[in-house]
Amino acid sequence: MKAMSAPSAIRYAIVPKSPAAHLFEVTVTVSNPAPGGQRFTLPAWIPGSYMVREFARNIVTIGATCRGRKVALDKLDKHTWQAAPCKGTLIVTYEVYAWDLSVRAAHLDDTHGFFNGTSVFLRVEGQEHAPCEVDILRPRGAAFKAWRVATALAPADGTAALDFGRYLAVDYDELIDSPVEMGTFVHGAFKACGVTHEVAITGPVPNLDLERLLRDMKKICEAQIRLFEPGARARAPMSRYVFLLMTVGDGYGGLEHRASTALLASRNDLPVQGQARMSDAYRGFLGLVSHEYFHTWNVKRIKPAAFAPYTLSVENYTRLLWLFEGFTSYYDDLMLVRSGVIEPSAYYELVAKTVANVLRGSGRLKQTVAESSFDAWTKYYRQDENAPNAIVSYYTKGSLVALALDLTIRAQTRGQKSLDDIMRALWQRYGRDFYRGKPIGIEEDAVQPLFEEVSGLDLSEFFATAINGTRDLPLAALLARMGLTLEPVTPQNGRPALGAKTTKRGDELALAQVLDGGAAQAAGLSAGDTLVAIDGLRVTAGNLDKLLERYRPGDRVTVHAFRRDELRETPLTLGAPEITQYRITESRERAAAQRREKWLGA
Repeated sequence: MKAMSAPSAIRYAIVPKSPAAHLFEVTVTVSNPAPGGQRFTLPAWIPGSYMVREFARNIVTIGATCRGRKVALDKLDKHTWQAAPCKGTLIVTYEVYAWDLSVRAAHLDDTHGFFNGTSVFLRVEGQEHAPCEVDILRPRGAAFKAWRVATALAPADGTAALDFGRYLAVDYDELIDSPVEMGTFVHGAFKACGVTHEVAITGPVPNLDLERLLRDMKKICEAQIRLFEPGARARAPMSRYVFLLMTVGDGYGGLEHRASTALLASRNDLPVQGQARMSDAYRGFLGLVSHEYFHTWNVKRIKPAAFAPYTLSVENYTRLLWLFEGFTSYYDDLMLVRSGVIEPSAYYELVAKTVANVLRGSGRLKQTVAESSFDAWTKYYRQDENAPNAIVSYYTKGSLVALALDLTIRAQTRGQKSLDDIMRALWQRYGRDFYRGKPIGIEEDAVQPLFEEVSGLDLSEFFATAINGTRDLPLAALLARMGLTLEPVTPQNGRPALGAKTTKRGDELALAQVLDGGAAQAAGLSAGDTLVAIDGLRVTAGNLDKLLERYRPGDRVTVHAFRRDELRETPLTLGAPEITQYRITESRERAAAQRREKWLGA
């Protein structure tokens, strides 16, 4: 990319002004402000995380100058400012408080700095399509001499890779879709189908096996690239990709971007030198990598029409998150086995875990995945104590919908078609040229016709039951054709169920969620109640299971519990042991094994 001419570009500068106070200072320079007074807006939410977060609340101070003189800057609403008319260059300077250690916002201290553009860069209204320059400046002081920069933004002429300096974006959308990490991170790189992929790891990770990590990530990325662009000319849809990973003692999360992803993980999730075994924690981390990378195609380029373009000042509603998040959740684990990173047996464990997760909540019988998608803003991202009884996850249930659809298509077309064909069709029609021309998203009423066209099947019943209905999916029957048996695992301890999820409060044990139809609900217990005793024996955070093991399902006990400061005594009839696990076992029948091999690519 060539350097952009300064007069036509919106110019930003960001500096970690005070790492100890967690303050970034940002300036935005507009050479041609609106004659009647230029407006500036900070996004209220970040794409990929469907909750209004009000990033403008983190702006501590803000002011404007025109040709070196201070001008009025009026706040119009919670995230919009308007400068007085300015004949000449207008500069807005502001401080942003950055103390959110997550993938969604901004964080700054004396160990590193991280920010998403949605948290720090004001939008210049009316000039969103203008090219942008951003000068990323090093914090002052000898302690920061070793800091470097990692971002998918293209460096301008004179700025070396990983160095502080000027970076370029074609427009505001690319600017805020390119997070930045700065600090003394570990840096590695690999090529996937000819495209350079970089990894920046922030935080201490003793004895990290970086070589193994890069090798496994390469396999996953290449498997996904070849899914969407099969053949010898397979190539990723970007010229360079960056994984930004923050490691902490305990954390997990990811957020996708067009040519990068921000990840948060426990340092114990990462591989250790000399340990060849695939731990559950490392497998989970690779699943996170796979999920966010799959979004490069599915949601960053193949988008619902409601997201093309985003309106970042208010909620953007769609009933299609089951397709964009749910299908991504299906492929993230599938790509682990197809790439050879895990064995099929490990994949079956992951599927069985998802089945158990979905079947445990009665919300699946009340809310469809289409409704769950639409209500993401008010329900999924704002879950309360009644969530298991009221909602279903478009992530987990959506992944099972994808599994069921894939196996249905394979069965009814005798293996001639699959969900892979549908994903490639979505890519070819909506995704491949998304950033090359006019961005077009898929309309909600176009999804089923496209699926039917590609598969050659009538999928009206499937959509009615799996997507717009609440009946459980026929997964056992569909898996059986693959020679796989899905069955519940009966708890061996036979411990009766309380019908509630608990949480520790110091040494006390409180009810976090009371499940529909369970013993606790029938006894009148509620979320927030603190358990005191069962049959006169004290309940603590460490002994509930041992107490329950002394009883059988159907036994009647007396429970004492505090609700706020009021002691309650209630009889409770213990329920049958809860089914919290499922398993999938494999047959050796040859035809089924061949179908599995074609499906899993293993």
